[in-house]
Amino acid sequence: MFFSVVIPTYNRLPILQKCLKALAQQDLAPEHSYEVVVVDDGSTDDTVVWLRQEMPDIQLYEQAHKGPAAARNLGVQKADGDTIIFIDSDLVVTEAFLSAHALALTTAQARLRHERIFTYGRVINTCNFDEPTTEPYTLTDFSAAYFATGNVAIARHWLEKAGLFDEQFQQYGWEDLELGVRLKKLDLKLIKVPEAVGYHWHPPFSLQEIPKLIDREMQSGRMGLLFYQKHPTLNVRMMIQMTWIHQLLWGSLTLGGRLNEKTLGPLLQWLIDRGKSQMALEVARIFLNWYNLKGLYAAKAKLE
Repeated sequence: MFFSVVIPTYNRLPILQKCLKALAQQDLAPEHSYEVVVVDDGSTDDTVVWLRQEMPDIQLYEQAHKGPAAARNLGVQKADGDTIIFIDSDLVVTEAFLSAHALALTTAQARLRHERIFTYGRVINTCNFDEPTTEPYTLTDFSAAYFATGNVAIARHWLEKAGLFDEQFQQYGWEDLELGVRLKKLDLKLIKVPEAVGYHWHPPFSLQEIPKLIDREMQSGRMGLLFYQKHPTLNVRMMIQMTWIHQLLWGSLTLGGRLNEKTLGPLLQWLIDRGKSQMALEVARIFLNWYNLKGLYAAKAKLE
């Protein structure tokens, strides 16, 4: 099995360095091999310079800033492997990462007697930059997604048969789940591999992060509508929260938007000052979800 680890990146050099150094330490059986394909999505930091100077064995490709869907497509098209592993550039993996995916794929194929499968590893969120792999798994790390590109391995021919990622998804969110809908129609079975662990690093939550998080939620709302336009089903409506139930829920929890970054700011800062930044983020998710709905319905109104 020849793995191509495809990594899109955009202005994430410090954590990308940790990501790539971890991938260089893989404990992989000799019957398997791998390459690392990095697609720089128009970074304005020193990502490309550093990669050329310090990581000459990496397969590096560049594109103008088009978003992760286009970057992953370019990576797949340039990759030499028969099996593609997608991870994000802020993911730090363990030494057993690739071997765990390889074992799960071969075991499942032998047990099921077919190859209509893909594997999904465990993603643990952490804000510990110095030692990201020391973070324990918690219930908040659970994901019910069918196909998510944070940590997934799949035969490249299934990606090609499904049609790769839709490059209309140029903003944040949903491009992987949309591809997942098409893969599910091909009757692929998801195999979860908790031993293939990746630690997803993000900076500790602070009030300074809020404008960026709000913008991301607004983008997610707009891309959610695109997702629904391609697959107008009840399941997708529930996924993107385009129902009266979600409007009522988040409208009630935010008192119609009155509980927001301004009114909750003092509480959030109080929690952060006491070392409870994760709890502060969970509180902030209340109004962040409200912004997601605002982005969704604003995009929908433009079409009506």
